[in-house]
Amino acid sequence: MSGDEAVAEAMRQINPDVVAAYPITPATEIINIFSKLIAEGKVKSEFIAAESEHSALSAAIGASAAGVRAMTATASQGLALMHEMLYIAAGLRLPIVMPVANRALSSPINIHCDHSDTMGSRDAGWLQFYSENVQETYDNFIQAIKISEHPDVLLPTIVALDGFITSHSMQNLKILSDHAVKIFIGEYKPKRFLLDLKHPYSLGGFDLSDYFFEHKRQQSQAMKNSVGIIAKVAEKFEKISGRRYGFLEEYAMEDAQIALVGIGSFCGVAKVAIENLREKGIKAGLVKVRVFRPFPYKEISSALRKISLVAVMDRSDSLNNFGGPLFNEVRSALYDLAERPTVINYIYGLGGRDISVKEIENVLKKLAKTKIIKKIVNYLGVRE
Repeated sequence: MSGDEAVAEAMRQINPDVVAAYPITPATEIINIFSKLIAEGKVKSEFIAAESEHSALSAAIGASAAGVRAMTATASQGLALMHEMLYIAAGLRLPIVMPVANRALSSPINIHCDHSDTMGSRDAGWLQFYSENVQETYDNFIQAIKISEHPDVLLPTIVALDGFITSHSMQNLKILSDHAVKIFIGEYKPKRFLLDLKHPYSLGGFDLSDYFFEHKRQQSQAMKNSVGIIAKVAEKFEKISGRRYGFLEEYAMEDAQIALVGIGSFCGVAKVAIENLREKGIKAGLVKVRVFRPFPYKEISSALRKISLVAVMDRSDSLNNFGGPLFNEVRSALYDLAERPTVINYIYGLGGRDISVKEIENVLKKLAKTKIIKKIVNYLGVRE
């Protein structure tokens, strides 16, 4: 399956009560496939064809607040148009799960992959999972439902897959049985919902300085709570799938002297480059960040504590004059180490520009030879 097909299949198995969406490349196929499944009677979801992405998430918020399992899907400008509603979904503590096929934000107009869309929404209060390949996209999506709906979390989740690279690439994957998915996610039974006429309550009311701060603090605590829940859900998922997931994946890190840190499909290419260089005696490793929100600062600190030089690879630029979003957070996570690595940044692949095995090998070769860092933030594969 392609990544979009895998998401649509996971949605079919989950059978959400309401899906509201407005199509946008490269996430369009998710909704096209799923709406066809509804039309064929293969899933019982109520489908709402909204007039915009803002309206789509608004409808999902209304459905979730009413007490049902709700989803949408988007990418790029669609996520940007949802921006107002992202904060509302998180603030109302609604466990909506949304796949996002990562695509560059305009302008100029571009339909190909980078992470500027989801990274631009990184502080909206949503959990964020990034997928290396089609299998991980499918697995992340099913786990996200159980995590978001946990009573100690109740936060929405973005499951990100790289636009076209993963969303449209055909790859082999192992699908769980419908029964296994149904048992794993369980029935959604919210404690409070607007259509519970026996226990009425208000939601989304005017919240001034007397209580707003406390409600934001509760959101922050829910994000902290999600750390333990993510780990427990991963353990349960391993039992039914045989596939183990953590906040990070450490690849060839046991004896690594230099390391890359990356997100998404880049990591598959990086693993090939690392294997090639290890055959030549260069002890390189990779830390793949799977969970970006909540940010796994303890795990990153532990994984990189013995490394002398780290290159953090960002597929988006914060445009802050000092590197990309992943770089700044990884660097911060290492600050309290007694002996911390030197951390440099490479921004690559904006607007879908390919990154090759050779380019990554060159980055690692340069790291292996580097004694004095002259440039912290670098741009890889761009015509300067």
